[in-house]
Formats: sequence, C-alpha cells, structure tokens
Amino acid sequence: MPQTPHYLIDMAKLRANMEKVAWLREASGAKALLALKCFATWSVFDLMRDYMDGTTSSSLYELHLGHEKFGKETHAYSVAWADHEIDEAVSYADKIIFNSLSQLDRFSDKAAGIATGLRLNPRFSTSGFDLADPARPFSRLGEWDVERLETALDRVNGVMIHYNCENGDFDLFDRQLTRIEDEFGSVLKRLDWVSLGGGIHFTGEGYPLQRLADRLKAFQDRFGVQAFLEPGEASITQTTTLEVSVLDIINNGKDVAIVDSSTEAHMLDLLIYREDAKLPKTGDHTYQIAGKTCLAGDIFGEARFEKPLQIGDRVSIQDAAGYTMVKKNWFNGLAMPTIALKEEDGTIRKVRSFSYDDYKGSLS
Repeated sequence: MPQTPHYLIDMAKLRANMEKVAWLREASGAKALLALKCFATWSVFDLMRDYMDGTTSSSLYELHLGHEKFGKETHAYSVAWADHEIDEAVSYADKIIFNSLSQLDRFSDKAAGIATGLRLNPRFSTSGFDLADPARPFSRLGEWDVERLETALDRVNGVMIHYNCENGDFDLFDRQLTRIEDEFGSVLKRLDWVSLGGGIHFTGEGYPLQRLADRLKAFQDRFGVQAFLEPGEASITQTTTLEVSVLDIINNGKDVAIVDSSTEAHMLDLLIYREDAKLPKTGDHTYQIAGKTCLAGDIFGEARFEKPLQIGDRVSIQDAAGYTMVKKNWFNGLAMPTIALKEEDGTIRKVRSFSYDDYKGSLS
C-alpha cells in the first residue's frame, strides 16, 4: 500500500460507471465525451476510451492532453482563446466551440477546416451555487439572444449548452430541455449537433436511465441533430478515495484528528463550496477530521467511528475523484498525494508520486 496521502482509484467501480455510459450511448444514440475539467487522470484512459467517444476541454492544455492521451473525438472550448493559442487548438480539435460571437468573428477563418460551434446560454440552470451558476446575472458564459444567434448560423453547425450541475432529477432535466426546445427551436433545427454539457448525474444509484435515453433520442429525432453529453462527475462518481493517516489527536472542546492531507491542497472544492467531505459515519466515537496546513479552516468535516482513533490509523475519504486531482496544489509545501489504482483483481499499483523536485520545479 502506498504511503498516505494518496488517491486510490477503484478500477472495478470505474468500469461499472463506464458500462452505464456505454449503455446510454447505445440506447439513445447520443455520444459521450469525458469532461477533462473534472477528471484528467490519464493513467485510466485506456479503460475509459473503450466506453466513450472522446474528450471535451476548457483550455489548450486540456485539449492537448485529450488529443494525445485519450484520442478519438476532441471538442475544444475556452471562455476566450488567445491569438497565440488558436492555431495549436485547431490542430488538435475535431470541433471548436467559441464562447461568444466576438470570438467567432475573430477566429472563424482560423477554424475553417473543422466543425465550429457556439456556446448557448439558456439563462437558467440547476446549480445551487452562485459561484458555479453559468446562468447567473451578467454571466459571461455563452450567447443567449436568438436573433444574434441566428446571424451566426452560416458559420457554425452546432452549439454547446451547459446548464446542469449534479442534477440527479430526471424530471427537472426533462422540463428544462423542453424549455430549451421551446425557446431556441428555431436555432436548433438548423444545426448538425448539440452538446448538452455535463452535470447530469445519470450514473447515480436509481437514476432512470431508460427515460433519459428515450428523452435524448426524441430530442435528436425532433431537431435532426447529433446530441453529445459531457459527463465529468458522472464518469467517475464513487470510484475514488483519498486515503489519509492520523498524525495527531487533540481536544479543544471536541476531539480533533489531524491528518496528513488538506482540503485546500488536495480537495479544494470542499473549501470553495463550504462542503464537508464524505467521511465515515458509523459508531459512537466522533472526531473532527482536520488538515495539517496552517489554514484555520482546513477541516474535512465530522466523522464517527466504531472505536477511538489512534495515531497512525487510516481514514478513507469517499468520492474523491472529481475536481480534486485536477486542482491539487502545493499550498504550504505539503506532499502532493500519490495516485494509485486498485486493479480489478484487487492489487494496488502506484502510478504517480510527487517529490520535492516537483514542488521546486513548479516555482522559480
């Protein structure tokens, strides 16, 4: 077993998610692209590649990684492409999606050899966080005016619409897609493809996959388009733990277990969205699980255990794949977690560790 802290990806659980993705592709006719902004651990792409159609990206480096390590279809999106990026981006991309009409005006000639799209913002979403809501007031993410969109239809053949966020409610998805059909139908019927983005939690327990497949098929048939989904969390949910060890136990009015990891450095979204980690919750022995950085609020949350914790004990933090490895950082100079795989035969294999030289090399 690798030294803690380490991310441990369970390949059997990953395959189970991938099988749901593949079933949905087959049943609906929609294509599925891995959203690299959520998960880009390319050591498992050999497994994922067999079940998905390609990758979608949010930057030049993500695009390059998807092209190089995943292969298959590559969708290139960026909130804003720079002059020095566009030629390289086009060389990697099968489709390039511009965020605004001004970016389309500026770079459409450069992208003339590949499929071109625009981001469409429907002005509503399922996000419960203003920070992450693409439809927030004055959002810069995409175009929404139908008349303006229609002026660009001679230069694009598709749109990307990202409006779901951890949405496990099929009925809500259905209602919002109907609203998109009603409000933007005049645009959609003139396109070749439509990406409905990510955030549909269709690999979750009990999700009505058949209803989703039927709804996607009806959407494609109505408008004569190829639909794409961009599963990030849905691809890797419940596949990975962050394994940590207890370094110290103190009592400051409650029992606190300090572990060899950090929210800010290793699970940053917990801090950003003020959420607790998914910690053990069985037993009568309660501890606050805290990180080892100097940040006072570096706290994973409250956990319960069957017996008292001891220094050296292992704690497994669940559902630690999405928006973790892509956001990990060197705050406080903490050792960055190793990345390890639990193979389907149960063996554990270390695929990447990070050293002082990696830390030093990230600076100057």
